[in-house]
Amino acid sequence: MTCTKKQVQTLLKYSKNLTQEAAAVKAGVSLRTARKYLKMGGQMVDRPEWKWRQTHKDAFAEVWSELEAILKTDPGVQAQTLMQWLIEEKEGFSWSQLRTLQRRVQRWHALQGPDKEVMFKQQLLPGKQSQSDWTNCDELKVTIGGRAYPHLLYHFMLPYSRWETAHISASESFENLTCGYMRAVAELGAVAENHRTDNLSAAVNNHGNQHTFNERWTAFLAHYGVKPSKNNPGESHENGSVEKSHDLLKSALNQSLILRRSRDFSSVAEYEKFIRRVLDQRNKLRRERLAEEMAVLEDLPDRDWNDPVELRTTVTAWSTVTVDKAVYSVPARLIGMRLRALSYPETIRLFLGPTLVLEMPRQEPGSRRINYRHIIGWLVRKPGAFAGYQYRDELFPSLNFRRTYDALKAWRAERADREYLAILHQAAMDNEQDVEAALELLLEQDQVPTVSAVKELARKKQPEVPTICIDVPDLCSYDRLLNYLQKAPKETPS
Repeated sequence: MTCTKKQVQTLLKYSKNLTQEAAAVKAGVSLRTARKYLKMGGQMVDRPEWKWRQTHKDAFAEVWSELEAILKTDPGVQAQTLMQWLIEEKEGFSWSQLRTLQRRVQRWHALQGPDKEVMFKQQLLPGKQSQSDWTNCDELKVTIGGRAYPHLLYHFMLPYSRWETAHISASESFENLTCGYMRAVAELGAVAENHRTDNLSAAVNNHGNQHTFNERWTAFLAHYGVKPSKNNPGESHENGSVEKSHDLLKSALNQSLILRRSRDFSSVAEYEKFIRRVLDQRNKLRRERLAEEMAVLEDLPDRDWNDPVELRTTVTAWSTVTVDKAVYSVPARLIGMRLRALSYPETIRLFLGPTLVLEMPRQEPGSRRINYRHIIGWLVRKPGAFAGYQYRDELFPSLNFRRTYDALKAWRAERADREYLAILHQAAMDNEQDVEAALELLLEQDQVPTVSAVKELARKKQPEVPTICIDVPDLCSYDRLLNYLQKAPKETPS
């Protein structure tokens, strides 16, 4: 250690009357340093200058000028590429020298290479911003009922407190973006004044070099009093808080799945509960900083955002309508009618004039939702149409119904369609759960699931009226009680 002149003077002053240990403490130096200076009579000690020296012969000395010329032409060339070139073009080189060459190239980049991009650490303030993005969770290898479950998570977080939440999402659509944000801020109970995303097509119009927020996204956030922001195209690090949280959240989910010892869930709802438990555990450690944010966050508006897309659609002869490129079945009585459709983030509502005629869950574009109850009455009358029906696969409400149809085909192929449609009609008119239970029982017992057998099992038994016997009371006992009370001596007050 090299001491200042003042420290040396203090050391010499106190060493005359105090011990070396005490003098060293007064001077603010270690005992070892104090002894060294006292031994040399208080003279300043200069640290020997460090000099770099080559400990072995430089294997690349003769060819370095050529390698340097390549690096100057294209600094992005890798040391492995240069090593391959040396082995092919020069003698005496081997792959065992790759690590040495990598150090030489790294040193050249540090001393003579181009400048690297500088990142500017931002000061995070409570309540100023929230961030969200989607992350692909296929790598978690989650299965639902034994089948692979590819999915995305809509991930929302506050950069200051690191509070986060996530919800399963089918796609990166505008509806899923708004739905994810609504659920997140409803869970949080407040909103930040700014919300940042990357250049999502659901929120940003990407036309050439022009990247502007679309009107629907701006209007959606304006309802909450929030200003939208985005990172520059290709600069995902500008949305870095949520990007880093993606990795941390998926790592936490993966570790919890390992402890669970199974990646299979019986339903999506069970998987969502699992995600919620992991999030709750992670957010427990953020309560203190979250309290700071909650003190400055803005309140939620009085009502939820509701901006449905209004469309017009005509019911086809197939008793279907198309809304947002998805096909839905409707009751056959509406065929030919012009309906008004309101497309909400999660539901579709169909109106005939002012009257609501149907409400159903919203489907993704390109998908279809066919309710067999809407058309089964006509299919029973036209069973020959079932074999080539375009939406036939949607007429199997569950796996047991599909197995029933296969069993009927194996039994009598020419009657399979008619028998199955009769069973489906029974489910529509009676109770689908009772019919399915009957089908499952017949299939387990290797019996042919005909409609007559299903009706026999699914028939509801009327409860028996119990026989109630009411005994006639004996009035003589009542008369005896009255006589006893009249003859009993009365008590006189004391």
